[in-house]
Amino acid sequence: MNNEALTKLRSSFSGSAFTPSDEGFGAARTIWNGTVTKQPAIIATCKTVDDVVKAVNFAREQGLGISVRGGGHHVAGSSLIEGGLVVDLSQMRKVTVDPESKTVRAEGGAQIGDLDRATQKHALAVPMGVVSETGVAGLTLGGGVGWMRRKHGMSCDNLIAADLVLADGSLVRASMEENADLLWALRGGGWDLGVAVGMEYQAHDLGPEVWVSFLGYAWEDARQVMQGFRQFMETAPEGFGALCVCWTVPELEDFPRDRWGRPMAVIVGPYAGPADEGERVTQALTSLGTVIGNLSGRMSWVEAQSALFDEDYPKGDRYYWRSSYLTGLPDDAIEALMNLTLTRPSPRSSLDIWSLGGAISRSGVNDSAAGHRAAPWMIGIEANWSDPTEDAANIAWAQEAAESLRPFSTGGSYMNFEDPDDAEATAASYGDALQRLVAVKQQYDPANLFRSRRGLVRA
Repeated sequence: MNNEALTKLRSSFSGSAFTPSDEGFGAARTIWNGTVTKQPAIIATCKTVDDVVKAVNFAREQGLGISVRGGGHHVAGSSLIEGGLVVDLSQMRKVTVDPESKTVRAEGGAQIGDLDRATQKHALAVPMGVVSETGVAGLTLGGGVGWMRRKHGMSCDNLIAADLVLADGSLVRASMEENADLLWALRGGGWDLGVAVGMEYQAHDLGPEVWVSFLGYAWEDARQVMQGFRQFMETAPEGFGALCVCWTVPELEDFPRDRWGRPMAVIVGPYAGPADEGERVTQALTSLGTVIGNLSGRMSWVEAQSALFDEDYPKGDRYYWRSSYLTGLPDDAIEALMNLTLTRPSPRSSLDIWSLGGAISRSGVNDSAAGHRAAPWMIGIEANWSDPTEDAANIAWAQEAAESLRPFSTGGSYMNFEDPDDAEATAASYGDALQRLVAVKQQYDPANLFRSRRGLVRA
């Protein structure tokens, strides 16, 4: 990297450019997952679109690969690139809402919490994830599943336009009217195509108050709870997108003390509709098994988006996740989930049953790059722990869980939970969309300047 060129970049930059010798580099390099140790050559913290253009041009001229950091929350740490340049959008978090058209524009560094606080002023919401500190752009580019998935689809299904800085430094707009192929790719397959400095979404009526289910069941009833959840979801309204989780009883007075630290099955999540309707629809869940803790009730959508899971995923802890789309949820798969729950090295780890269908299944390969739309279930395999000496055991457990679920899998996985360096898994996850993604990559980044993920499509 040419020092004279770096000095010139800094002199024209409204943001900051950190190299490993700079005092602020360590803080700028820190992301959510503490297991990620990649060392970029330079981190360009941008404040404006012009900053982004300058950073991209600098990287191209200096022969540096680029990664993009939005919220920095991706579990595999793809926001950092070894020896390359990080375009850091964390200072660009503005959200603008048009309540008449029910559309929302979010800058590339915006987080889910930013989006929720802005949209809920108008009783609107955009389908996003389940942890409020997650970056909006990164989540969308990998698909995006959350509480509203069955009613309004994935985050990427609600992306209607995006502003992107390309590898040549040009700023383009992707929409159904302009660069429609690029919009298609950004919907679920958009990593390493450029820097998404602005994302525009279709919002939906919701809130401000919603009904939230949080039912903890005795582990001895876990099998029948999961079977009951499976049956319940066959006829459940699409507004019900809660998760059934194999987890651990927290040390809260809402649960019996003699159960603390022991396994439990949980059904948790807000109802994406009127609170009265949510309370009525979910009443039958209390009879699925012995309830040892019931924290269900009404709360604001903003609170529901942050209160349920934020505290369980602190920045700097250690995370390794896998996932598996399933062709069904047979009793043998439930048995596998129960056995895996009992072998977790960390009590914080979980196995999350995501019911799909609904709006997700009504979108196809012509609408977005996100694959496996017909899968009725997805399992999130989350290894979460704190002690670095326990890395090997926790990673091995997650890998074993993925292998145990292979007999029930469609062969694909959810890219936001996966290791993108696995080219075979990536190909299986995109399926029929892969060749078209390759073509889009070749058109917009033929020199492969954006290369944060080895397992993604390559020119």
